[in-house]
Amino acid sequence: MMEQGELKVSKESREEVEKLLNRGLRQRWYPIAPSWMVQENPLGVTRLSEHLAIWRDESGIPHVIEDRCPHRGARLSLGWNLGDRLACWYHGVEVNHEGEVIRVPAVEKCPMEGKCMVQSYPTHEVQGAIFAYFGDEQQPDAVKLQLPEELTDDAYGSFLSTALWRCNYRYAIDNVMDPMHGAYLHAKSHSMSTGDKSAQMRLSETGQGWMFEKENQRGVNFDWVEFADTGTFWMRLAIPYRKNAGPGGNFTIIGFVTPVTEQVCQVYFWRVRKVSGWERDTWGFLYKNRLEGLHWDVLEQDRVVLEAMQDNARTRESLYQHDAGMTKIRRELRILAQKQVNTQTSHA
Repeated sequence: MMEQGELKVSKESREEVEKLLNRGLRQRWYPIAPSWMVQENPLGVTRLSEHLAIWRDESGIPHVIEDRCPHRGARLSLGWNLGDRLACWYHGVEVNHEGEVIRVPAVEKCPMEGKCMVQSYPTHEVQGAIFAYFGDEQQPDAVKLQLPEELTDDAYGSFLSTALWRCNYRYAIDNVMDPMHGAYLHAKSHSMSTGDKSAQMRLSETGQGWMFEKENQRGVNFDWVEFADTGTFWMRLAIPYRKNAGPGGNFTIIGFVTPVTEQVCQVYFWRVRKVSGWERDTWGFLYKNRLEGLHWDVLEQDRVVLEAMQDNARTRESLYQHDAGMTKIRRELRILAQKQVNTQTSHA
């Protein structure tokens, strides 16, 4: 849970705070790849500006380590999956999921063997996505990962949509924390074509984050959004749903945004309904055949607008009352970043 209260930011640390904010805060879990991307061969990805190698062992459990052979720096993701370890393509050096060099086949009794020389990342796989923990010197061990019930309760059915957006991840969070844009940017969407185009907004605490919502309008458009910090940053919202698109409860979206580099992010949106049995099968069929393409159209509208914005757009804004939720989250993330920078400085 993020703490409130301003921190004094020294002039010397502002650049470090901005750098950390742009690359991604530490001490948190992030989704790093959809499950389907990690099959027999190792996968190399960049997340939070760090190069990662992902693979599955003989039991199908995913593992994540730094994508760097300690011998000469070649990418381990280009090598071979040996189950409990990866073998470098360049010289065959074998590294396990804890970052320990298990074997150097080209040399007998190599001093590297038995040493942890590569960073490892705790992992967790849930509902079609692989999460990894990004720690720092203050909190190297993984914090508890608490996900919303829509991703942990079998009573819910879900579909995951994920995409790369060529913008800083902070703009993607801003976008979700802005319910009012639904009535404009997505005005021709089947689910956001009605409702008032003006509203009074209300911000309230939830105990694990904040709720930002329109007053006197619910279930008509993109009318509310929740931001939570529970060992990972996630957002929850709901949009109207066609009555002829299948059985089930309200249509909910659970969203995550993972920094890739300072200019690219990866978005994860689970489309969720509380539905089981034959009703889940019916809804799944109708969703795939009738609505999934329309929802991708909405994400594409968001992507086009955000990618077209200048990198420094945030420094030239003129905000108003509808932006209160967005500015609240920006402030809280900056407070967290300042605390992490201060801790790093004190340990230097």
